[in-house]
Amino acid sequence: MNQRPPDSRSSSQDRSIPQQNSDASAEARTERVIEDEVAALTGRGPRYIEKGSREYRFTMLALFSAGFATFALLYCVQPLMPILSSAFAINAAQSSLVLSVATATLALGLLITGSLSDALGRKNIMSLALVSAAIFTLLTALMPSWPLILLSRALVGLSLSGLAAVAMTYLSEELSPRALGVSMGIYISGNAIGGMSGRVISGVLVDFLPWRVVMLILGGMALLAALAFLRWLPASRNFEARPFSLRGLLSGTRLHFKDPGLPWLFLEGFLLMGAFVTMFNYIGYRLLDAPYFYSQALVGLISVVYLCGIYSSAWGGAMADKHGHRNVFWGFVLLLVAGALLTLFNAIVLIVAGIALLTFGFFAAHSTASSWVGRRASVARGQAASLYLFFYYLGSSVAGTSGGMFWHMAGWPGVVGFIVLLLVAALAIAWFRLHRLTPLHTYTS
Repeated sequence: MNQRPPDSRSSSQDRSIPQQNSDASAEARTERVIEDEVAALTGRGPRYIEKGSREYRFTMLALFSAGFATFALLYCVQPLMPILSSAFAINAAQSSLVLSVATATLALGLLITGSLSDALGRKNIMSLALVSAAIFTLLTALMPSWPLILLSRALVGLSLSGLAAVAMTYLSEELSPRALGVSMGIYISGNAIGGMSGRVISGVLVDFLPWRVVMLILGGMALLAALAFLRWLPASRNFEARPFSLRGLLSGTRLHFKDPGLPWLFLEGFLLMGAFVTMFNYIGYRLLDAPYFYSQALVGLISVVYLCGIYSSAWGGAMADKHGHRNVFWGFVLLLVAGALLTLFNAIVLIVAGIALLTFGFFAAHSTASSWVGRRASVARGQAASLYLFFYYLGSSVAGTSGGMFWHMAGWPGVVGFIVLLLVAALAIAWFRLHRLTPLHTYTS
């Protein structure tokens, strides 16, 4: 009996199928389960890490810690932007570059790191990325001028590109496809906790310590996370090295852009991440100003709403596994729109509720889209994940800085208008393009 590739087109999209084919698809899924078990017993074919095993727990702990460190280092500078504006006499849009240059170099690095991992191995690339990013964060705290700070932040982003896409590829290759959706959600939960912790730690500590000391603390924490990752992550078992080739890189890119769904998923990553980062880039400026005049520590605590993302990323992945990606994705985008509009009210309770709702919807949508990319890409999965995250972080860089112009022109209503414009485009793509993709069966969790 031949082993069937787990990420083939017949298993790469949604679970929803026409009713008349339900019996046939159920039989097909049963057959694939049997094939997986036979492959495991005979030593042929992929040897997956199964959910519930000791190896699965250590894998998720390792990738959770990696996601934590990645997003803590990337976004710890966001609450510091008003401080940096004052320290270096720059405006909000210029201050946003401390984040945007990192996400820009991260996006550029993603164009090649996925292919490099195809040649050099997943764990090797991810380990080097984490250690390098921690070291460059420590150097950021020591840089004497704004241009040098931006340079060190650019190197942080470039380093993190070696983990961001490769982690998703590792999950797609090593974990049982029947648990991929929820496992991707757990990994993204680590991203959410990292993003929250980096913002909260820096936002609160900067009220009591110089911002350079805060950066040193975060760099040290990232080094500890890197050591945990090296100890806990199992070596790849289903990885097959392929020589790096520019021709192969271009060929894989053309292949992915011929797919009827992948280019639209890439664009969704750009729009959703752009909207999300814009919200957090400039909400601090609003709450530090009249009529609120909140302290930096209190504004930093707003990032606790990331707890919503910790839950919704795993929940969104589970909903996609159960109901089909195309059937739930557009609903998650609607949640972002509603959250953005809530922040137009002046009551702080409604502002926080709006940020929380936007965060909940964002992580559910991102979890769904990222696992959808992994299932649609039948070949060169590392490159497909890299392309998705290239557009994802490019959205953070381009929209995150562009939002500053709307802040200076029209204040908070201008920022919200920009965010809603991005989200309406995302909703249109979700409904008119992604929702109409032909549904095919996939593994059950």
